[in-house]
Amino acid sequence: MVSVAALGSARAQLVHGLSPGDSARVAAAIDFAAEAYGERLIHHGQSAFEFALGVGSVLSTLRSDAETRIAGLMFEMAMLDPASVAGLEPRFGKEVVDMVGGVRQLMRLREITEAQKGGRDKKAPSDQVETLRKMLLAMASDMRVILVRLSACVVTLRYFAEIKRFDQLTHEYGKEVLDLYAPLANRLGIWQLKWELEDLAFRFMEPDTYKRIAKMLEEKRLLRESFVQASIKRLQDELKAADIQAEVFGRPKHIFSIWNKMRGKELDFSELYDVRAFRVIVADIKTCYTVLGVVHNIWTPLPKEFDDYISRPKPNGYQSLHTVVMAEDGRPLEVQIRTQEMHNFAEYGVAAHWRYKEEGGSNFKAQKYDEKIAWLRQLLAWKSEVTESVVGQEEKEREWVEKLKATQLDDRIFVLTPQARVIELPNGATPIDFAYHLHSEVGHRCRGAKVDGVMVPLNTPLKNGQTCEIITAKGAPGTAGPSRDWLSPGYTVSPRTRSKVRAWFHAIELEETIAHGRALVEKSLQREGKTAVNLEDLAQKLGFPKVDELFIAVGKDLFSLRHVEAALHDDVPEVAAPDAPVVNKSRASSTEQGAKSGVLVVGTDGLMTQLAKCCKPAPPDGIVGFVTRGKGVSIHRITCKNFAEMRAKAPERVIVTEWGRAGADTVYPVDLFILAADRQGLLRDISEVFSREKINVIGVNTQSAKGQARMVFTAEISSTGQLQKAIAAINEVSGVLEARRQ
Repeated sequence: MVSVAALGSARAQLVHGLSPGDSARVAAAIDFAAEAYGERLIHHGQSAFEFALGVGSVLSTLRSDAETRIAGLMFEMAMLDPASVAGLEPRFGKEVVDMVGGVRQLMRLREITEAQKGGRDKKAPSDQVETLRKMLLAMASDMRVILVRLSACVVTLRYFAEIKRFDQLTHEYGKEVLDLYAPLANRLGIWQLKWELEDLAFRFMEPDTYKRIAKMLEEKRLLRESFVQASIKRLQDELKAADIQAEVFGRPKHIFSIWNKMRGKELDFSELYDVRAFRVIVADIKTCYTVLGVVHNIWTPLPKEFDDYISRPKPNGYQSLHTVVMAEDGRPLEVQIRTQEMHNFAEYGVAAHWRYKEEGGSNFKAQKYDEKIAWLRQLLAWKSEVTESVVGQEEKEREWVEKLKATQLDDRIFVLTPQARVIELPNGATPIDFAYHLHSEVGHRCRGAKVDGVMVPLNTPLKNGQTCEIITAKGAPGTAGPSRDWLSPGYTVSPRTRSKVRAWFHAIELEETIAHGRALVEKSLQREGKTAVNLEDLAQKLGFPKVDELFIAVGKDLFSLRHVEAALHDDVPEVAAPDAPVVNKSRASSTEQGAKSGVLVVGTDGLMTQLAKCCKPAPPDGIVGFVTRGKGVSIHRITCKNFAEMRAKAPERVIVTEWGRAGADTVYPVDLFILAADRQGLLRDISEVFSREKINVIGVNTQSAKGQARMVFTAEISSTGQLQKAIAAINEVSGVLEARRQ
């Protein structure tokens, strides 16, 4: 039960710094909370009303606005009785209700961290802890929710310390705070909460170590801070006498920080020189060194403990002068000297204190997230500088609140598995994206999804903090696959997911093509009475390293069975590919109609040349000539398989050729193969690409089976560069799975 005196003190603290109107609203909230909570206790045994007053008091020390303080008073009410939230909006407004809901959502992180540990004594992987931190921030669309949650952590730890409770609950709560909330307080620059969260959490995690370090310090925190303040006063007097303008403030170390440094650097307590420390902020670099001289004149410096990070900045850009001096009591005192610009860079830039303190380093992926954190820290710093009695304070207050509410930390979302593993996905991701992120096989076999225990369609956008369970098809791996609908807009947002779906269909199509090609080849062998022929030898004879490549070429109608039949009789003639049905007349300037191809036969003039129809070369393809009987020189691409066969049989008929100067309007026919999901309007959309790129199509051959369309376009181009541009545009057409030159 809260005493009358304690309630009066808490009430004064909660309304401190607010306007009369806001003070009245907060006072009304206190009265409402007192009646609503009554004698109820929260889960760890503390009085619910005392807890609410504690949270509100901590928020008032942060100079938060009235709505945040009221949310701090009310959110535990929503935890005890969710139905009570409905009655808050008429009294305190939607803004408070939204914050209360946000805090309730964040409270789920306790369950997440327990599952992450994989057991009570196991530590969560560092990358998962960092993902949890991001998830916590992303879940709080209004950043004031984070302030309420941090304040609640402080109040809970204070209660555990007051009743001297040391058990599994306090140990796990301390670990949660050290893993999640203390680093976030540090990143947000809320120093007055950070050190208290760390010290109290460490006290419950390592009580013996905490007591040992406290004893080694041989002084209470108040004495340490008093000594630092006395040292600051002495330095300020000396600087004033030297007419130096400077800001000096203390930086006393706390127990957790001392232990962390002893452990991280493997130092004995006697080797620590920054147990007591302060910073000096001056106007320019020259004054930094002047102040350094004053410091060394007051106290005796330790030469080996001086670091000049101004002339030699750290790799991350951090700049400052660090020196350790021996104070009057014969114990070390660390002094850091820097300009305001250096200080701002260290606090908000890429060398921010949390970055090198929390197992630092940075990467490009985290840069955007870090910039938003820095902006939030500056907002909080601005808020703390608002003068309580200046004219226009309420307007500045509203401006700050709106900026804080509008700040969004990420374009990513964080979704949980049923085992509470955190999965980071792009904003708008669906259960299909979630399934493929877990494993490709889980994605292929996905048949349904439950979000927070409720069945949902597979194209449902996921939200921060939701738990997603994937329902998979039964049977052996590889027996189930994705739906083609998943490539339609709205089903996935991740390019990685779409790539895996396309790859699955490509693999299935490849198997079907091989089976189709095998059937055609075997049917041809039966027709020729050559069923005993070794297929591997036949493939190599036709220029294919493996028999499957022969089947693919035949199955895709890229290699004529007449070549196979000819090979059975030891004759591999050059056979032109069958002409596609003509849909447009070829241009007069096309080599198809006899226009000069611009091909030069090296060392010979006046020879008749023709572009081979099997590979249809076009500038700037690498080309080579083959002397035919009665038809002049046939020009092939160097990579042409037909040419490889002919060269093996008659190498003396090979002749060197190159592209020369063709007519200004000369075009070359090439074949373009397109595989796509069949749909209405597909041919029209592809034709529009050719029209846009000013490419004339003189033939098209299409086949459709099992929902897939296979098209071969014969197009007239001036160069392969023009064709590549068209292929890139065709690949962007909805439903197109593959587009390439044959």
